Amino acid sequence: GSSVPLDENLVIAEELLELSVQARTILEIEVGVVGGEEDGHEAAINDKLYTTAEDGLATVKALGAGEKGRYLTALTFGNVHGVYKPGAVKLRPSILAEIQQAVGAQIGKESPFDLVFHGGSGSTAEEIAEAVDNGVIKMNIDTDTQYAFSRPVADHFFRNYDGVLKVDGEVGNKKAYDPRAWGKLAEAGMAARIVEASQQLRSAGQKIR
Repeated sequence: GSSVPLDENLVIAEELLELSVQARTILEIEVGVVGGEEDGHEAAINDKLYTTAEDGLATVKALGAGEKGRYLTALTFGNVHGVYKPGAVKLRPSILAEIQQAVGAQIGKESPFDLVFHGGSGSTAEEIAEAVDNGVIKMNIDTDTQYAFSRPVADHFFRNYDGVLKVDGEVGNKKAYDPRAWGKLAEAGMAARIVEASQQLRSAGQKIR
C-alpha cells in the first residue's frame, strides 16, 4: 500500500491482482499516502497526500484498466485516517476528476478508475458528494463508526452510573450493565451511521453490480 514507494507498490499489486483473479475476488490498492494513524502506523500530513496524474498512469500501465482483472483504487486527495479539527485537513476531491480525465484521455476510456475514499471519517457531505461525482464507489469510515458505536454506550453508562457500577457497597443493576442492554444501543448507533453513509454515497436501495 502507501507505506512503500509507488514502483514497489505496483509490483506487489501486479502479483496480488493475478491471485485475486484466480480467487475471483476484487483487489483494492492504495496509490499515494493517506496521513494520520491506522493500526499503529503513522503518516505525515503534507503534500505527499495528493496523488498525481502520473501516478494514475503508472497504475494503469502496471495493472491495466480492467482487462487484467478488476481492482479498486484509493487515490489520495488530502485524506487522512482518523478525525481532525476543521482546517487541519485540506481535501481536494477535484484531484480525482483530474486524474480520471488525464488517464482516460491516454487510454481512451472515460473514468477508468473505480475509486475508494480512504480516511472518509469527518468529511463533509459536500466533499463526499464531489468524490462520488468523480468516481468513488466505496468509502472507509472506521473512525466515524467507532464513535457511533461507542457514543450510545457512554450515554447509557452516564445515565445509569449507579446501576452499571457497584458503588458504596451496592450491587448495581444487572439490567443496566448487561452487555445485551447497552449492546443493542451501540448496534443501533452504528446502523444509523451506516444508513447515513449509504445515503451520502447514493448506494441506499441499490444492488451490487
